[in-house]
Formats: sequence, structure tokens, C-alpha cells
Amino acid sequence: MNDSSFVSLNRSELMAREEDIDQASRSLKAMSHPLRLKILCVLGNQEVSVQDIVENVGTSQSNISQHLAILRDKGILKSRKDANRVFYKVGDERTLKLIEMMQHVFCSTH
Repeated sequence: MNDSSFVSLNRSELMAREEDIDQASRSLKAMSHPLRLKILCVLGNQEVSVQDIVENVGTSQSNISQHLAILRDKGILKSRKDANRVFYKVGDERTLKLIEMMQHVFCSTH
């Protein structure tokens, strides 16, 4: 490949980046489910309550809660409780960049 933006890593560099590669793999796996991807798109770079996520995504609260738990367990989301409301946000800036790129590639008008 002659693309100057393509960076090839040798074996030792790959080993040093193992943690980053693992995080990328977890993020991509979690985002591969359509409902979880939709949740992440609703969140974007904002902190959003579970109720608002449910309203925007359009499925049951229990279904949303199950998917939010998966995203949180994978280290993609962070949560905060305020009284009786739970708020979520994307916890990793790199995951936000992936979401933005996917929105640009798949959701923009050509």
C-alpha cells in the first residue's frame, strides 16, 4: 500500500500497543450491535439520562438498561447517579472519534 496515511507497526510496536488494541476491539464489538450503536450515537459527546436515551432510541427501558450495562462493563460508558436518575456518557475519547467517523461515513448525505 502506498497510502502515506497508512502506518505499519512492527511486532514490538504492536506488543507495546496491546492495551490500545484490546480497547479498540472491545469498543468495536460493543458497537457492532445496532441498538448499542444507536445508543452511542444518541450519547455522542453528551451526558444523557436513561429516560432520555429510551425516548430517543425507542425501545423499552429494560432493553436499554441491558445494553447500557454491556457498554459500561466493556469500559465504553461511564455512569453517574443523581437522586433517582442515572446518566451515561462515553468514557473514552477514542470511542467518540470512532462514532463520529461512522456517522460521517454512513449517515452523511452524499
